Amino acid sequence: MAKTRVYSNGYFYNLSYEIINPKCEKTILILHGWGANKELMKQAFEKPLNDFKQIYLDLPGFGNSSIDAPMDSYAYAKVVEDFLTTIEQKADYLMGHSFGGKVATIMCQNANFQGLILLSSAGVVLPKSFKVRFKIALFKILKNLPYGDFWRKFFISKDAQGMSEVMYETFKKVVNENLENEFQKLKNPILIFWGNEDKATPLKSGAIIHSLVQKGNFFALDGDHFFFLKHADFINEKIHEEFLKND
Repeated sequence: MAKTRVYSNGYFYNLSYEIINPKCEKTILILHGWGANKELMKQAFEKPLNDFKQIYLDLPGFGNSSIDAPMDSYAYAKVVEDFLTTIEQKADYLMGHSFGGKVATIMCQNANFQGLILLSSAGVVLPKSFKVRFKIALFKILKNLPYGDFWRKFFISKDAQGMSEVMYETFKKVVNENLENEFQKLKNPILIFWGNEDKATPLKSGAIIHSLVQKGNFFALDGDHFFFLKHADFINEKIHEEFLKND
């Protein structure tokens, strides 16, 4: 594990990262999802992706990386871009799980990567169920009553529980960001993998992303939001077929 100090968006970030197989010719940057860290992604892909130089990064506010002010996904993308510049590395391919997939998608708007791999990516905002809409409306009423903060713990999303104030404000910024326009603009070859039983980012979101992108292949696999932990070899196989077939 290494650390570097990066200046981006008007702040300094202390970022924790690790580079595997530094002598390999092709480089893949792998970004974790919300609430996770680089160790989870390394656990899944370090061995299967042994033909790549692998860069694993703790995004600001996760793992061992710092955050000082609330951020949206575009600010996260800028930090990652500045991180690569700081450590003098160039990524050929981007892989992102969930929130990390959204960050990777934004990065692809600004640079011509050779390929993008999305794992149950965030970025599609589906209509909320009546139950969820009712809870939101009820909380808006209760929070304005005496002891309004008391009710917060009963209504807050599982993804937001136990967060610092900075990370809670960050969560509120990123949770409803709709990247459908960004998906449509992608010109990179894309591989999209999803868990059939994913409840955090439902399979329908994957189908929508697949319908939006210009050059994408979609694979629905057995499993939940963390399906990739048991399908890393298959994902590696498809990456080689799509991106390294002429090497």
